[in-house]
Amino acid sequence: MPRGSASSLRIVSLAPSVTSILCAIGARRQLVSVTKWCADVAPVARLPKLGDCWHMDSVDPILRLRPTLVIGSVPYKQETVANLLNQPFSFLAMNPRSLADVYADIRLLGGIAGKPEEANRLILRMQAEFSRLAHACQSRRSKFTRPPRVYCEAWPNPRISSPPWVPEIVEIAGGQFATRAGATVTDDEIAGANPDIIILAWAAAGNRSKPQRACNVAAWKHVSAIRNCRVHVIRDEWLNTPGPPLLRGARALARIISGLPTKP
Repeated sequence: MPRGSASSLRIVSLAPSVTSILCAIGARRQLVSVTKWCADVAPVARLPKLGDCWHMDSVDPILRLRPTLVIGSVPYKQETVANLLNQPFSFLAMNPRSLADVYADIRLLGGIAGKPEEANRLILRMQAEFSRLAHACQSRRSKFTRPPRVYCEAWPNPRISSPPWVPEIVEIAGGQFATRAGATVTDDEIAGANPDIIILAWAAAGNRSKPQRACNVAAWKHVSAIRNCRVHVIRDEWLNTPGPPLLRGARALARIISGLPTKP
């Protein structure tokens, strides 16, 4: 970790999740650069934009900013990380897989940025809102014979299911994750799971995922979600950003799931 006071930090964030957390805890001024995706989740539109841990042609633009700390998060490209580790600044790699990991990351970033109390307040706010949402969804479950099965997709080709923290969000919203999370999955595997709902949250697509592509998959013609026209789009930032944006993702999922009666 960089030495010196938190106020002297010059942070380059290569991950929207990191940017969203730092802004939410009041550490926006410590950021000197972000990725082009970060403006979708935090008020950083005026900051210089760089690549991320997957796309980084050169570290020269980072070096010119004289950062004391560069922070990235999954997914990583091995060559990019190796290059960053060879530079004269500290590099912190985040790899959350659960909501507990997200809270731990918030706590870590709060300590680094000199905002531990603000970080704890953010964690408590997220936990409280998730708890309220789970309670509201539980009270509506009486109309379901079982929790609706939900397949969430982060990428269509190759087909990749949503990240490992998403099943927890689906459960909070009253559903049951239908497949392996954060994994490459086949059309037949999804057909066998027979989800009641299909959620498309394609990475870097915003709200531009294409439901018709799911409806045209031959192996899915008998899938409940396809037969009942239950293919929905959620902004990818709301499910793929392990930080405060997950609250919006949970609310969007709850609205979708609560409108779906299912049969055994």
